[in-house]
Amino acid sequence: QVQPVESGGGLVQAGGSLRLSCAASGSMVSFAVMGWHRRAPGKQRELVAAITSGGTTNYADSVKGRFAISRDNAKNTVYLQMNSLRPEDTAVYYCNVDTAYAGRFWGQGTQVTVSS
Repeated sequence: QVQPVESGGGLVQAGGSLRLSCAASGSMVSFAVMGWHRRAPGKQRELVAAITSGGTTNYADSVKGRFAISRDNAKNTVYLQMNSLRPEDTAVYYCNVDTAYAGRFWGQGTQVTVSS
Protein backbone atom coordinates (compact mmCIF):
# COMPACT_ATOMS: atom_id res chain seq x y z
CA GLN A 1 0.00 0.00 0.00
CA VAL A 2 1.26 3.47 -0.91
CA GLN A 3 0.20 6.45 1.20
CA PRO A 4 1.26 9.88 -0.06
CA VAL A 5 1.24 12.67 2.53
CA GLU A 6 1.46 16.30 1.40
CA SER A 7 2.73 19.32 3.30
CA GLY A 8 3.65 22.92 2.61
CA GLY A 9 0.44 24.59 1.52
CA GLY A 10 -0.74 27.92 2.88
CA LEU A 11 -1.62 31.51 2.15
CA VAL A 12 0.69 33.70 0.08
CA GLN A 13 0.44 37.01 -1.75
CA ALA A 14 0.52 37.17 -5.52
CA GLY A 15 4.10 37.02 -6.76
CA GLY A 16 5.19 34.96 -3.80
CA SER A 17 6.50 31.40 -3.54
CA LEU A 18 5.59 28.17 -1.83
CA ARG A 19 7.16 24.72 -1.78
CA LEU A 20 5.01 21.63 -1.50
CA SER A 21 6.36 18.28 -0.38
CA CYS A 22 4.89 14.80 -0.65
CA ALA A 23 6.37 11.79 1.10
CA ALA A 24 5.11 8.35 0.12
CA SER A 25 5.66 5.03 1.81
CA GLY A 26 6.10 1.72 0.00
CA SER A 27 8.88 -0.13 -1.81
CA MET A 28 7.43 0.52 -5.27
CA VAL A 29 7.48 4.31 -4.93
CA SER A 30 11.03 4.78 -6.19
CA PHE A 31 9.99 3.27 -9.53
CA ALA A 32 6.73 5.20 -9.84
CA VAL A 33 5.77 8.35 -11.64
CA MET A 34 5.01 11.02 -9.06
CA GLY A 35 3.11 14.20 -9.66
CA TRP A 36 0.83 16.99 -8.58
CA HIS A 37 -2.71 17.78 -9.59
CA ARG A 38 -4.92 20.61 -8.38
CA ARG A 39 -8.62 21.36 -8.11
CA ALA A 40 -9.74 24.95 -8.07
CA PRO A 41 -13.19 25.94 -6.81
CA GLY A 42 -15.82 25.05 -9.39
CA LYS A 43 -13.33 23.35 -11.70
CA GLN A 44 -12.20 19.83 -12.45
CA ARG A 45 -8.96 18.44 -11.13
CA GLU A 46 -6.08 19.07 -13.53
CA LEU A 47 -2.49 17.93 -13.90
CA VAL A 48 0.08 20.46 -12.72
CA ALA A 49 3.35 18.55 -13.10
CA ALA A 50 4.75 15.03 -13.11
CA ILE A 51 8.17 13.43 -12.88
CA THR A 52 9.37 9.92 -13.69
CA SER A 53 11.81 7.93 -11.59
CA GLY A 54 14.51 8.90 -14.09
CA GLY A 55 13.76 12.61 -13.75
CA THR A 56 11.79 13.32 -16.92
CA THR A 57 9.29 16.10 -16.21
CA ASN A 58 5.99 17.27 -17.67
CA TYR A 59 4.16 20.53 -16.88
CA ALA A 60 0.82 22.11 -17.58
CA ASP A 61 1.21 25.08 -19.90
CA SER A 62 -0.20 27.39 -17.24
CA VAL A 63 2.69 26.74 -14.86
CA LYS A 64 5.65 26.36 -17.21
CA GLY A 65 8.47 28.67 -16.23
CA ARG A 66 6.99 29.30 -12.77
CA PHE A 67 6.76 25.86 -11.13
CA ALA A 68 9.47 23.19 -10.81
CA ILE A 69 8.94 19.57 -9.83
CA SER A 70 11.73 17.45 -8.38
CA ARG A 71 12.09 14.25 -6.41
CA ASP A 72 14.41 12.51 -3.98
CA ASN A 73 14.18 8.78 -4.67
CA ALA A 74 16.11 7.91 -1.52
CA LYS A 75 13.40 9.64 0.53
CA ASN A 76 10.44 8.67 -1.71
CA THR A 77 9.57 12.34 -1.77
CA VAL A 78 8.42 14.67 -4.53
CA TYR A 79 8.54 18.46 -4.35
CA LEU A 80 6.78 21.27 -6.16
CA GLN A 81 8.49 24.65 -6.05
CA MET A 82 5.93 27.30 -6.98
CA ASN A 83 7.19 30.78 -7.85
CA SER A 84 5.46 33.89 -9.19
CA LEU A 85 2.18 32.63 -7.79
CA ARG A 86 -1.06 34.07 -9.17
CA PRO A 87 -4.56 34.18 -7.69
CA GLU A 88 -5.63 31.64 -10.33
CA ASP A 89 -3.20 29.14 -8.77
CA THR A 90 -5.50 28.97 -5.74
CA ALA A 91 -6.60 25.36 -5.39
CA VAL A 92 -6.29 22.19 -3.38
CA TYR A 93 -3.11 20.49 -4.53
CA TYR A 94 -2.98 16.69 -4.56
CA CYS A 95 0.07 14.48 -4.77
CA ASN A 96 -0.25 11.33 -6.86
CA VAL A 97 1.93 8.23 -7.11
CA ASP A 98 1.43 6.10 -10.22
CA THR A 99 2.77 2.59 -9.80
CA ALA A 100 3.22 0.04 -12.57
CA TYR A 101 1.26 -2.75 -10.89
CA ALA A 102 -0.92 -1.24 -8.16
CA GLY A 103 -2.37 1.78 -9.90
CA ARG A 104 -2.60 5.40 -8.75
CA PHE A 105 -2.58 6.58 -5.16
CA TRP A 106 -3.64 10.04 -4.00
CA GLY A 107 -2.70 12.17 -1.04
CA GLN A 108 -5.30 13.95 1.06
CA GLY A 109 -4.60 17.35 -0.52
CA THR A 110 -3.17 20.62 0.73
CA GLN A 111 -4.74 24.05 0.28
CA VAL A 112 -2.84 26.77 -1.56
CA THR A 113 -4.40 30.24 -1.48
CA VAL A 114 -2.92 33.16 -3.41
CA SER A 115 -4.25 36.59 -2.50
CA SER A 116 -4.24 39.50 -4.94
